[in-house]
Amino acid sequence: MVFSVSYYFLTPGLFSCKFYVMGAQKYLTYFLNPLLNPLELLRTKRVLKVNPTVISGREEPEKTRLYVFDYDDKNVEHKELSSIKDCYQYIDTPAVSWINVDGLKKNDVESICAKYGVHNLIIEDILSQGQRAKTDEINSVLFSLMNMLYFNKKDSAVEVEQISIVLGKNFVISFQEDPVRDVFNPLREKLKVHNTKIRQNGADFLFYSLIDMVVDNYFIVMEQLGEKIEELEEDIVRHPNTRSLAKINLLRKEMIVLKRSIAPVRELVNGILKSESELIEDKTEKYFKDVYDHILQANDLAENYRDMMMNLHDLYLSNVNLKMNEVMKVMAVVTCLLAPATVIGGIFGMNFETVPLLHNKWGFFISVGLMLFIPLAMVRMFRNRGWF
Repeated sequence: MVFSVSYYFLTPGLFSCKFYVMGAQKYLTYFLNPLLNPLELLRTKRVLKVNPTVISGREEPEKTRLYVFDYDDKNVEHKELSSIKDCYQYIDTPAVSWINVDGLKKNDVESICAKYGVHNLIIEDILSQGQRAKTDEINSVLFSLMNMLYFNKKDSAVEVEQISIVLGKNFVISFQEDPVRDVFNPLREKLKVHNTKIRQNGADFLFYSLIDMVVDNYFIVMEQLGEKIEELEEDIVRHPNTRSLAKINLLRKEMIVLKRSIAPVRELVNGILKSESELIEDKTEKYFKDVYDHILQANDLAENYRDMMMNLHDLYLSNVNLKMNEVMKVMAVVTCLLAPATVIGGIFGMNFETVPLLHNKWGFFISVGLMLFIPLAMVRMFRNRGWF
């Protein structure tokens, strides 16, 4: 032992070898223990590692895609713009303009925000990652930041996309990270239809509609997540296995993502209601109160799902303990049934000259008969008492 320690300290090269061995052991555990999935551990790191103060490491897209809806109660214009400068013409129009920016490119975001009078603090929030849902009003511009949620059925994961919505006088600008998907397609269809409620109201109603769409999509995601929880519950009740606990932990991580995204939205909507902003008309406040009721319900449902996950964890442990008790019960019964044969065999195997029935020609058959009769009698007694 002394030689090995001294040799370790006298050989500096062994330090580097030690680190290589530790790294190899780390990855070797993934093969020796199938429950330790490196992808699951990576998911844990992504869920728990949230730091909005760190400079955003988001990869900028090659091109920002711009879509505009310029509408009033009679006319609507919707098209895709080719450059940032094309959206400047909608600043002073009497109609309501919705500019949707897909893909966040720093220079493009700064340019359009500077032209529409958006403060630098809001620009930083738009370009940052991992921000908590919030609402601010700076320089006669109302800003809301929240998360859009999607459910990936293949990985059973809740995916998050940050969306920023800026409300000004007769315009709404929405900034999205993902240029491929969002939840606003039903709203776009309503804007194309004449005499819809959104066409007959101002920019504040469009601002409400965008937030309402995001909140309503929370229920869709929770419904899909609830189906996974029900499948897991049925699987645990019927045939729990070593992967059941891993599945429970995976869904609990998704509940963390869900809760983190939904809970702050209540404060966001409440802040809009209490802001007394001139951009929000009195007739639109009742719609925000409806969104507030929806987010409260979504928050309560997320709490219920979290309680269900805790119950599933307890159910799994209970089933494991029950299975262990059944195994121990069978082993105890087998041990009890073999005990008489062990005792009889031990008695007749003693090295004494005089043992009853030892030299009797029927002694062997009598001993074997006792070895069979006593366990059968014990089985009958156990069954009468309901022990198995």
